[in-house]
Amino acid sequence: MQQSMEFLTAEESAQVDGALLTSKDKFSTRLAIYSLRCLRQIAEETGLAPEEIPSEQITTWIQKDENIKEHLDVDANFESFFTRLVISSLRPLKQASQEFGVPLQNLTVQQVVKWYEKEGSKGVGERGRHGDAERGRHGEGDCSS
Repeated sequence: MQQSMEFLTAEESAQVDGALLTSKDKFSTRLAIYSLRCLRQIAEETGLAPEEIPSEQITTWIQKDENIKEHLDVDANFESFFTRLVISSLRPLKQASQEFGVPLQNLTVQQVVKWYEKEGSKGVGERGRHGDAERGRHGEGDCSS
């Protein structure tokens, strides 16, 4: 049986799928969980804290990741793109670790999912308020026939 490309375990995927998140937020959550795993492994190999790992080290790790090499056509552009994705996940991971009061490397999948749910619900509230402001500015029911 051919192994499929899996960035998350079945359990991790189920936690993300069960979360009250938009498709975009689910993608970001999945990426953050995968990035956290990568950063933990790199930190273990280098002795650095995840937030101290330089981008070059992340690129090197991605180049050596057998799961990626087996299932994706990896070139320099992909490596650069994927490195930027992993690095961009650091910001929300740092915010989640601060909010939960745990070191970044000790964050759990459940905490990452909860953090994205909370952030996603803030966005819905902001969009809702923005929509109310828009209706107020343009006048509700202000249609001319």
